[in-house]
Amino acid sequence: MSPRQLSPVVRRVAVIGGARIPFARSDGPYATASNQQMLTAALDGLVERYGLQGPGAVGEFVAGAVLKHARDFNLARETVLSSHLHPSTPAYDIQQACGTGLQAVVAAANKIALGQTESAVAGGADTASDAPLGVNDRLRRILLEVRRAKSPGARLKALAKVRPGHLVPDIPRNAEPRTGLSMGEHAAVTARARGIAREAQDELAATSHQRLAAAYERGFFQDLVVPFRGLARDQNLRPGSTVEKLASLKPVFGLDHPDPTMTAGNSTPLTDGAATVLLASEEWARARGLEPLAYLTAYETAAVDFVGGDVAGGEDGLLMAPAYAVPRMLERAGLALDDFDLVEIHEAFASQVLATLAAWEERGLGTVDRARLNIAGSSLATGHPFAATGARIVATLAKLLAERDAPARGLISVCAAGGQGVTAVLERA
Repeated sequence: MSPRQLSPVVRRVAVIGGARIPFARSDGPYATASNQQMLTAALDGLVERYGLQGPGAVGEFVAGAVLKHARDFNLARETVLSSHLHPSTPAYDIQQACGTGLQAVVAAANKIALGQTESAVAGGADTASDAPLGVNDRLRRILLEVRRAKSPGARLKALAKVRPGHLVPDIPRNAEPRTGLSMGEHAAVTARARGIAREAQDELAATSHQRLAAAYERGFFQDLVVPFRGLARDQNLRPGSTVEKLASLKPVFGLDHPDPTMTAGNSTPLTDGAATVLLASEEWARARGLEPLAYLTAYETAAVDFVGGDVAGGEDGLLMAPAYAVPRMLERAGLALDDFDLVEIHEAFASQVLATLAAWEERGLGTVDRARLNIAGSSLATGHPFAATGARIVATLAKLLAERDAPARGLISVCAAGGQGVTAVLERA
């Protein structure tokens, strides 16, 4: 007898809600907070809000971090054990640079869609303050030689090779291993190649701050943000930001060419924070009397050859993968940009957002009305703890769609290091 073939029915995946801690500038209020502590605080906020304390309340927890210590081994599972989720909740780590949070959502959603679990929490955390320091590689090799030595004399001989320069630690660099260029320098190449003007970048950055401030003032984040270590709002938020004020800042990227345009004001700062989002089947939500905010209906990832792009003077920059992911996703879903009521583009840099919009237009997708873009502010205002951003955006967009109290659709676009991009579609029927 042949094994019975199972044909899984793909179910709709509901976004129930989210919880995050306020994002903080590095070396600030969270300077001594670990990834696990921040992620636990965000997760506990979600657990308390939706009553997820009991055994089996959540099918699994999926999360990750980009900057991880050795102690962050099994980060998601250790976070569960530190939280108010039941200790029997399975968990696993995921990492795709700045796309980590959204990719965690996708991973959890796939299991729900296929009926392998009824509910899951996805998220991420990152701390630029508590970045890991590695042992100098030359010292590491000597210490390994000492460990392999078979006699005290051989160990002393190996230790005698240690020099003062070997004691200097390896500090994480914000640079692509393949090019040696930072993300900001890569973005500057793309901005220069595409002629992205300084004023347009500053205008987008000022708008992000103003819209985030307005969202806080109207109480939008009251059920999304959990106070942590004295913060109740994102620390990077500057409600009084204007194009005029931002115009006074000096450029910090692309200084090796004339007329650089990228400043600290139109680029995201190094940030600490964590975010989570609750996903579930419709049946799970209905049984608990929870109204889904929106449904996750499509997602796509892409990657570009940025080494042969930015570095070789070609078209594809480090942060331009969404220019390929979104057209593929929309074609598969039978959608166009005009079909979206809201668009959320992660603001790694203002220039990168503008370059992405231009690329979509070049590929025939049409234009995005700025009144529909990042209407509650985004990363330029909130900050960007790498792995937390995707979950922040999913929860924010889902609530924005729910507020419309009518059928609506939202697009998410997140660029990531390594020339990657993660994109998704949320809908409210």
